[in-house]
Order: sequence, then structure tokens, then C-alpha cells
Amino acid sequence: MAQTEFNKEEREQIYQDFKEVVNMTPSELEKWLETDESKEVGYKENDNSESVGHDSGKKIINILHKKKAELNDQDYAHMRKVVGYVHRHSAQRPSGSIDDTPWRYSLKNWGHEPKKS
Repeated sequence: MAQTEFNKEEREQIYQDFKEVVNMTPSELEKWLETDESKEVGYKENDNSESVGHDSGKKIINILHKKKAELNDQDYAHMRKVVGYVHRHSAQRPSGSIDDTPWRYSLKNWGHEPKKS
């Protein structure tokens, strides 16, 4: 995949959008990723592999631990992917309680807790 370079305006927009959708702290996300619920949801290449969302959660933690000036184009590309995923997946909210749903667990893997306002 070709490395994308983002201009200053694009970086700022991606940064702001990412800060809006990722509403879990690094420690909240780290604890969540250790749970069975986190590991059971999401698309996997095969039965033994980690889900795309679980892997994304680890990348998000790394991004959240960096200072804004330390973020590189790879980070911004992943941040943009996270924003897109959270927006698309949020639009598919199931009816009824979301407490123990794969929908919620999947969003949490991507750093977004839908029960937080």
C-alpha cells in the first residue's frame, strides 16, 4: 500500500475527528483488549488470528501515547481508518439494549464506547 502524505489541514481534520470518536483512555482500552469479549468479536483472517479491530485497538493505544508532533503519516492513515469505521459501525446500531452486544464490543475494540456520551 502506498504511503500517503497528509498536508497540514488534513492532519488537523483527521486529528480532531479521531479525538471525537475515540472516547476511551489508553488504560481503558488496554484493559478492554484483555477481555474475552474483545477477543471474540470482529473479522479474522482465520480461527487463530487476531481480529482486525483488536489489532486496531493496539495501534490506537500507541497513537494515544504519542504527542501530536510525534504522529507520522502511518498514524494519520490509521486514525482516518478508525474515524471511518466508528462512523459506519455507529450507523448500524441495533435496537434494544446494547450492553452485551457484539456491535458494542466491536466499537470498543476501535476505541469507542457507545455508552459514553
